[in-house]
Amino acid sequence: MTAIPTLELNDGRPIPEIGLGTYAMTGPEGVESVAAGIESGYRLLDTAVNYENEREVGQAIAESPVDRADLFVTSKIPGRHHGFDEAIASTEESLARLGLDYLDLHLIHWPNPSVGKYVDTWRGLIELRDRGLVKSIGVSNFTAEMLTELIEKTGVTPAVNQVELHPYFPQTALVEFHRSIGVQTESWSPLYRDGGLFAEDPITEAARAHGVEPAQVVLRWHTQIGSIPIPKSANPERQRQNADIFGFDLTPAEVAAISGLERGRMKDRDPLSHEEM
Repeated sequence: MTAIPTLELNDGRPIPEIGLGTYAMTGPEGVESVAAGIESGYRLLDTAVNYENEREVGQAIAESPVDRADLFVTSKIPGRHHGFDEAIASTEESLARLGLDYLDLHLIHWPNPSVGKYVDTWRGLIELRDRGLVKSIGVSNFTAEMLTELIEKTGVTPAVNQVELHPYFPQTALVEFHRSIGVQTESWSPLYRDGGLFAEDPITEAARAHGVEPAQVVLRWHTQIGSIPIPKSANPERQRQNADIFGFDLTPAEVAAISGLERGRMKDRDPLSHEEM
C-alpha cells in the first residue's frame, strides 16, 4: 500500500497530494473499484452528483476497514442545483446517498455563467461549512475572474479549484494565480484521454531516466507544478502504480519540457461558454 503525502489547504485542513477519480465507476464493479483504490492507499475519493455513483462510493467506504476520519471525500453540486437553498438541499441529498455525516470537500461542478447563480451557490456552501455538513469548500472549472468575484462578494476564498489540466493544457497562468491567492489546484483528466500523450519524447525520456512508467511521470509532473491530480482507473494494479509517484523527482528541465507540450483543451470546454446541468 502506498503512503500518500498531504498538503495544507487555506483553511488549515490536510488534503492528499493525489486522489482517485471515480467517474463511470457504477454498480457492483464500481464498488469493487473504489474499494480497491482505498486498499491501494488512496484516501482522497472524488465523486459528483452527475457521476451517479455516490451510493457506490459510500458503500465502498462503509465496507472499508479504513476509518472514515482518514478518508477525504469530495463531491460536486451540479448546475441544476445552483442557488442558495438548492445547494443546501443538493448537499443533504449527496450525504444521504453516500451514507455520510459530512463531506471533506464540496465543489460547485461548473460555474454555468449564463444561469448567474454561482455566487448564491457559493453562499450556500459557506452556510453548509458553518453547519459542519462540509469541512472544506471549493469550486471546479472557475476562471480567475470568477474566483475574484466570489472572494469580493463573500469574503471567502475557495480552498480548491478543480480544472482540466494535463501536459497538453498546463494552465500555467491559472495555477500561478491560484498560488497567489491561496487556492489549491486540482486536475481532472490529468492523464489526458489519449494514449498518444505517453509517447511524447519529454515523457518517455523522463520515464527511462527515472525507471518509471510514462503515467507516473505525468502524475509526478502534476504534483511538482503544484496541482493535485485525480486519475481515474478501475484496474487495481494501475491504481497502485498511479499512486506510487513520490519516490522520484523530475528535474526542472524535465518539468519544463513536459509543460512545453501545451496545445490546448481536450474538447471545447471553456468555462465561459461550456455549461453542464
